[in-house]
Amino acid sequence: MTTQMRDRLDEALQAGKVDGLHAVVAVRDGQTLLEHYGAGKDFAWGDSLGVVEFGPETLHDIRSVTKSVTVLLYGIALGEGLVPAPAEPLLPLFPQYPDLAADPQRARLTVEHALTMSLGVEWREDLPYNSPANAEIAMELAPDRYRYVLERPIVEPPGAGWTYCGGATALLGRLIADGTGQSLPRYAQAVLFTPLCIGSFEWMTGADGVASAASGLRLAPRDLARLGELVLAEGAWEGHRIVPTDWIRTMLQPRLRTTWGAQYGYQWYIESIEGRRLVAGMGNGGQRLFVLPELDLTVAVTAGNYDDPDQWRTPLTVLERVILPAMA
Repeated sequence: MTTQMRDRLDEALQAGKVDGLHAVVAVRDGQTLLEHYGAGKDFAWGDSLGVVEFGPETLHDIRSVTKSVTVLLYGIALGEGLVPAPAEPLLPLFPQYPDLAADPQRARLTVEHALTMSLGVEWREDLPYNSPANAEIAMELAPDRYRYVLERPIVEPPGAGWTYCGGATALLGRLIADGTGQSLPRYAQAVLFTPLCIGSFEWMTGADGVASAASGLRLAPRDLARLGELVLAEGAWEGHRIVPTDWIRTMLQPRLRTTWGAQYGYQWYIESIEGRRLVAGMGNGGQRLFVLPELDLTVAVTAGNYDDPDQWRTPLTVLERVILPAMA
């Protein structure tokens, strides 16, 4: 199986079908089926790293796959009684904004609306990430990122529909930090990364020094795959419970439909591929964490196709033309 995957990947590379591919790690039932590292231009957020020769220890932006990691942390904190349940009203958790809490429409917001990206506020991230017109960039430039999110104009009732919104994840990150009394990276290291034997990571911060809950995490692909294995095991690792099982199940329950047709749970996408359930974390440039429960398979992909309209092609090709055919 491993040889077949390697041959298929070599063919795809030679045919130019996986442009920008930096690394792939595929793991099934604890066994590594495929591990590949390439070379290419890379960035840490907007800062050029030049041409990088990738290897097992090389950290890579996982961009918005960070959102899927943040919600794992939320579940751990919830199990410890440190953060509010999804049904809790959202605005009272930000008492510094009494004027916003007094708005009857905003008073309807709950934590779950942040978890499902259904805040109902105006938010556009379909613009280049180097433009202040992009809402996530505007949030980073704002004097107060949380107020920026919560005071956005309301365009539909909370929960009515899904709108991609890094601001929703920023709110979750703040609730984790407030509830645990620790920064997001420090809490993640203590309750998630150290138990998983993930020793090296970076979590980039905005100008205010706050770690980006939406897109700031840098991990080695092996460690990204390990997070997928944790999800497959419903939160258990080597006999230890890291994330509550009921949170994993709740997190992956479809709740809304995205603009392109996939379903969305709590900061994870849920789709079907070749008749099998697929759950995924997705990030700009082709970063992917694919988890296929029926196959006990997790696939981590990193790539450098940032802001490319066709950035989805490389990770999907790896999954559909390299990995899955070898599983038959």
